[in-house]
Amino acid sequence: MPRLRIAMLTHSVNPRGGVVHAMQLAEALQDIGHDVTLIAAAEPGKKFFRAVRCQTTLIPLAGLIGDLVATVGQRIQAYIDYFSQPATDRFDIYHAQDAISGCAMAELGQRGIIDGFIRTVHHLDSFDDASLANWQNRSFVAAQQVLCVSRDWQDKLQKQHRIAATPVNNGVDTRRYSPGPQAHDETLRQSLGLSRGGPIFLAVGGIEARKNTLRIFAAFREVLQQRPNAQLIIVGGASLLNHDEYRQRFNDAVSESGIQEGHGQPLIITGPLPDADMPSLFRLADALLFPSLTEGFGLVVLEAIISGTPAIISLRPPFTDYLQHQDCIWTDPEDSAAIANAMLTAVDDFPTDSLPTIAKRLSEEFSWAQSANTHLDIYRSLIAKGTQHA
Repeated sequence: MPRLRIAMLTHSVNPRGGVVHAMQLAEALQDIGHDVTLIAAAEPGKKFFRAVRCQTTLIPLAGLIGDLVATVGQRIQAYIDYFSQPATDRFDIYHAQDAISGCAMAELGQRGIIDGFIRTVHHLDSFDDASLANWQNRSFVAAQQVLCVSRDWQDKLQKQHRIAATPVNNGVDTRRYSPGPQAHDETLRQSLGLSRGGPIFLAVGGIEARKNTLRIFAAFREVLQQRPNAQLIIVGGASLLNHDEYRQRFNDAVSESGIQEGHGQPLIITGPLPDADMPSLFRLADALLFPSLTEGFGLVVLEAIISGTPAIISLRPPFTDYLQHQDCIWTDPEDSAAIANAMLTAVDDFPTDSLPTIAKRLSEEFSWAQSANTHLDIYRSLIAKGTQHA
């Protein structure tokens, strides 16, 4: 079988779920003998959030100007301009993992610069602005093949858009995530001000409406009444979308509560952390708090469980598609009292001795090597049909 030249396209260099998927898949395809280039647009001075085991290309974003619609348009144009240059490398497969690069690939296909592209839909956003909505739709409607990482989004694509998407699996990197304590764990504990006395609840994804951060905080306030030494640490949040209004509501709720925020305080908000810190952070936490309202898959759930940390998860798809009843603590994400009860259950009643068996099953089911081979079959099928050239 010939080596394939694969362009793996993602919208950002930040540690968001779709970017992590693109990066891990690119590395897994590289590991089985293909030439993969991970490509993203980036502002000056930015780079991928961790080192990557394949070729990378950063398309320069110089001087983004204007509101969200304007800057998304400029990002799409940056991909179009880059791939329109005669000197730009050509690939056998163009695989877009997001709407921005997917929309650019659609335009390049229409111009005859590329012969087609694949688009993975992790989740779809709801936009009031017509331009954003149209760009998102074009990014998958124009694709030769649409993939998705959950049955939930496969069903939504079929029902809402008449798109027959092919399911592909996510994965978890067991070389990075494990329950065994490491020297860096204690260093990170001290640098963040995490206590040893009370339960530590970890929320990943920053302060966003779909991450349900306001209800997470309301639940934490209830937990503090019974566990006054508890801490809530909120990490991540690097996003291209504007969450300022929701963040202000969150800040107002914190101010009204009187709960202190900062190093060693009950509430710790870090923003994005170095990728090397995340395995330690999962081990330090007593529970992952992830009652998302909308999610594409939720890679951090696998990472937490593999790290030996119980996960508190929304009782709704996509989580119910791939997790069994005993794998986690389920909750109603729209009820802060239910979330609070789940938090107490996680630290008081969850059988943590069952996690190694659960982790083994999930790590076998969600393997990046398996995902790479599934994608390779899809790539070769498309090439055989002549939609992309080898």
